[in-house]
Amino acid sequence: MRQGKAALYFHNVFLEHDTGRHVECRERLSVPLTYLASRGHLAGFEEIKPQAAGVEDIARIHAGEYIEAVKNLSEAGGGWADADTFISKATYRAAIYAAGAACDAASAALTGRYSHALAFARPPGHHATRYAAKGFCIFNNIAIAAARLLAAGSVERLAILDFDVHHGNGTQAAFYRDGRVIFVSFHRWPFYPGTGAASETGEGPGEGLTINVPLDRDVSSRQYLDLWESVLQEKIEPFAPQAILVSAGFDLYRNDPIAGLNFEVADFQALGASIAGLSRKTGVPSVATIFEGGYDLDALPLCLEAYLAGVGAIELA
Repeated sequence: MRQGKAALYFHNVFLEHDTGRHVECRERLSVPLTYLASRGHLAGFEEIKPQAAGVEDIARIHAGEYIEAVKNLSEAGGGWADADTFISKATYRAAIYAAGAACDAASAALTGRYSHALAFARPPGHHATRYAAKGFCIFNNIAIAAARLLAAGSVERLAILDFDVHHGNGTQAAFYRDGRVIFVSFHRWPFYPGTGAASETGEGPGEGLTINVPLDRDVSSRQYLDLWESVLQEKIEPFAPQAILVSAGFDLYRNDPIAGLNFEVADFQALGASIAGLSRKTGVPSVATIFEGGYDLDALPLCLEAYLAGVGAIELA
């Protein structure tokens, strides 16, 4: 039986990040939230409005001139930051709150007060690098949250698990030489953004702590889940992380319009259960999930529901 409520970090400003007819749209949040409410699941969450991340938080991961450039472009009315990533008038504000949601969820998970902490925010983050927006991402929300925990001395070791169908290139770059962070990315290969080869394993103090699992588009979900479980057992458990942060990309779903990696809805529940099991085995009080990809608006609510059931945030009838 699930113990305690889960925490849901959400702010209406996430819906104001206006990308027009872009596939990374406000409906990626509004449609799943409406569905979860209709199923009675939101009653099991404590809904919390996050605080905006401060510039000092964001600057641990992103260069000051980049932060200023995003703010200036947004305040000027917006435009394209790169070929895939649009900035609107409200984007800078949405982005600092998205980073803040990740920070708040990460901190809350450490307290053990909640069964799970979900930062349900956009714009997403794991592709954003120190100097550039990339792949729909403005600020690297999960990296900013991890860096804040480390800077505060809240933990000495943490794990970042990334199951988005695309490699988390920005997150990898942020901690590639950091011996305090173990980063795991399962992703389709070869595919955007072109990084994430198995040979990319970290450098210096971080050598061996970057674990990339590039997967062929034909991999079955059973093969994926078996590999996932083996990496958690053989790599993450021995590292003994004191915090677990998850970059959750629901574009693993087989019919996702951008990518897909043969997951059915039920596979997300198994993935979530594996993460919850890791939390128990390592003694981590709770897990923080930060929303990344997932673009099939019909399937996304079902995939999210299944995952949340797996991690213990909700119960399915």
